[in-house]
Amino acid sequence: MKTIHIFILFVLLAIIQLSIPAHMIFKRESILKTGTAFKFKTQPVDPSDPFKGKYIFLNYDLSTIKTENKDWKRDQDIYISIANDSIGFVKATSASLKEPKEGLFVKAKVNWYSVHDDSLRFSFPFNEFYMEESKAYDAEIAHRNAQRDSLPNNTYALVFVKDGDAVLDNVFINEVPIAKFVEQ
Repeated sequence: MKTIHIFILFVLLAIIQLSIPAHMIFKRESILKTGTAFKFKTQPVDPSDPFKGKYIFLNYDLSTIKTENKDWKRDQDIYISIANDSIGFVKATSASLKEPKEGLFVKAKVNWYSVHDDSLRFSFPFNEFYMEESKAYDAEIAHRNAQRDSLPNNTYALVFVKDGDAVLDNVFINEVPIAKFVEQ
């Protein structure tokens, strides 16, 4: 009888351990399928982490917004309301401490607030793009060269947004996914 209880407990723990990562995966897949796509202009760097592997760290052009609220604290969770600008890239329309009731928004963290010019600097949680290790360095070089190109807005990250959650789908150079761009 004791063995049956142990077996049932083992099965329940296994189900719980599998359901948590499965829920996280399905949530991200749902965002990719039903979320709204936005183009975020990027400025990547290529760090290496012994635990994470090779990835491109993405800095976004969208990292500040003017705001009259002065009650911002470093590392505070905030909500950035977003929309597309006239050429199809994301722009911030407002920042709030509370989740907006309507419209599209992304969770972010406060970096700092400047009283001098009423600007709030923030960072997004989707700033790491993982790649095959052999391509990450070449991707960083390709991106740096593309930034020097005379074509404006030729590098961006495609991010899907739904209910404040965001999933980084891919990074593009001249409308080509960065992994394919490196292969060319």
